[in-house]
Amino acid sequence: MQVGKASLRFEHPAFVASWASVTGKKEGQGPLSGGIDVTEQDEMFGMENWEQAESAMQKQAADLALEKGNIHRREVRYLFAGDLLGQLIATSFGTVDLEIPLFGLYGACSTMGEAMGLGAMCVDAGHADRVLAMASSHFATAEKQFRFPLGYGNQRAQSASWTVTGCGAVVLERGEKAGNLPAPRIAVTGITTGKMVDMGTKDSMNMGAAMAPAAWNTICQNLEDFGVDVSYYDRIITGDLGQSGKRYFSIL
Repeated sequence: MQVGKASLRFEHPAFVASWASVTGKKEGQGPLSGGIDVTEQDEMFGMENWEQAESAMQKQAADLALEKGNIHRREVRYLFAGDLLGQLIATSFGTVDLEIPLFGLYGACSTMGEAMGLGAMCVDAGHADRVLAMASSHFATAEKQFRFPLGYGNQRAQSASWTVTGCGAVVLERGEKAGNLPAPRIAVTGITTGKMVDMGTKDSMNMGAAMAPAAWNTICQNLEDFGVDVSYYDRIITGDLGQSGKRYFSIL
């Protein structure tokens, strides 16, 4: 299973059984709108505050992922989920009604990848037949947490990222062994875990520049560990580096 310095290749890949996404109005107007299941026009999601709104968004995404896969919540062994807030309050309150044992994760832009990676490890090892991986963020809650509350009216720096209002949920389940994968099915066949890479970026608003070195290092480590080059992949996707981060990434 261990490959290279930081990777794993799974004997029993975790298959994607179903998935769902719920976003805000702005995201529904973007280039990924065709892959979004639900676009809510009300950024408050019918709730009284932003934090409750994010919890409601999580619950909606989780319920929809289970519904699309015709899966009952009792058939899910573990939940790997997180958000950007202190004490993971959006996740804690948003998933309480699911009554699924929870591994709370805080990986910022890596939370969804972390949830799917850890969930796949759990499935591969035989510790669960089915898990739910989920991550969310809300623009307004993130601004309060990391910058300034919207009511403050603070001017945003040009390099500041715009945190997505959205939640993604994926159900992973145990299936056939590697080498016998049905073509139509999507599976997590391996993972590479990144590490902290600090190149001295001081601008707290320019999160893309801060993330670019770690993104570059992780991709290079993946290619080295699995003995492939970039042409092996149809697409390589990172967290949102923004224009500044993408520029730094290209020159690393």
